[in-house]
Amino acid sequence: MNFKKTLIAAAVLASAASCASALAEVPAGYPAGYQQLVDGAKKEGKLVIYGATDSKAAQPLIKDFNALYPNITVEYNDMNSTEVYNRFFSENAAGGDTADVLWSSAMDLQMKLAAGGYAMQYKSVEASKLPAWAAWKDTAYGTTFEPAAFVYNKRLLKAEEVPQTHADFVRIIQQPKFQDKVTTYDIEKSGVGFMFMTQDAHDFAQYKQLEQAFGAAKVRVQSSTGTMLERISSGENLIGYNVLGSYALVRAKTDPSLGVVLPKDYTLVISRVTFINKVAKHPNAAKLWTDYILSHRGQTVIANASKLFAIRADVTGETTSSELIKEIGEKNLKPLPVSPAVAEYLEPALRLAFLKEWKATAGKK
Repeated sequence: MNFKKTLIAAAVLASAASCASALAEVPAGYPAGYQQLVDGAKKEGKLVIYGATDSKAAQPLIKDFNALYPNITVEYNDMNSTEVYNRFFSENAAGGDTADVLWSSAMDLQMKLAAGGYAMQYKSVEASKLPAWAAWKDTAYGTTFEPAAFVYNKRLLKAEEVPQTHADFVRIIQQPKFQDKVTTYDIEKSGVGFMFMTQDAHDFAQYKQLEQAFGAAKVRVQSSTGTMLERISSGENLIGYNVLGSYALVRAKTDPSLGVVLPKDYTLVISRVTFINKVAKHPNAAKLWTDYILSHRGQTVIANASKLFAIRADVTGETTSSELIKEIGEKNLKPLPVSPAVAEYLEPALRLAFLKEWKATAGKK
């Protein structure tokens, strides 16, 4: 009889421990029903992400997500922003396997897909903690707060040759010293580069002169931030325009050749947009990831390990929206909204016209 009671007690204790372990996977403050989402994700056992974030920056997030949900294998595919869009679009059209989650700095391409009906509507439990401009119809969410910067070679430029505003940049790169020494994104191949430049066309009164100055300097274009930073550091290029500040600021901490300027007239700020594929193969795991990356815990990893500038105002660390606002002032920051409005120039006729003018002016050699 006593032996039977012991068995029953052991079974009850094991059951309680199992329940406690399961409940521990539901973050504090989340609704009780969230356990069903966790259980569904565990059954799926996998999550496929297409991301335009360097694997080195994404890995701390994946590692921490797996600490919370060890039963979910994360397959992360690192591509440039245009590749994320093209691969997802073609795979979706063919009806084959594709990503559960898309996460990209090319806000315009992300919003084109989301507004085009490719994104699942999911109201994240963390949505209320984001700025109002950083969420669209419970479907697409901004996850970071990243500035566009001027990056220059500190060894090869004098203080008076370092631009502080966009107008300074236009003036300075027309000097003979900068011939073949200026770099920016290849706006045909880089989605984020195209979006930055179209925003400059909208916000900068001297945009035409900027294009002409690029042409006079014989600008050198690249499809990735890393390549631009390498060439500026080596001295092959002297200065870069609209370089993604999150990567540049981190690199500059360990590279004494690199200087970074956040323009004082206005600084464009992008937010890496995430959404869930409407027909995701692993929808529960995708929802868990979305909530995690927007959570205080996930945003703390973004700020302090991934160094991508957390978007939430309640997160502390050097690379956060709060610190950036303190540094250059809120009135000088121009965050791009998570909205279909950022995709205006992706309309085929407008895109073609914009690229044609760029090639005729800035792109001429």
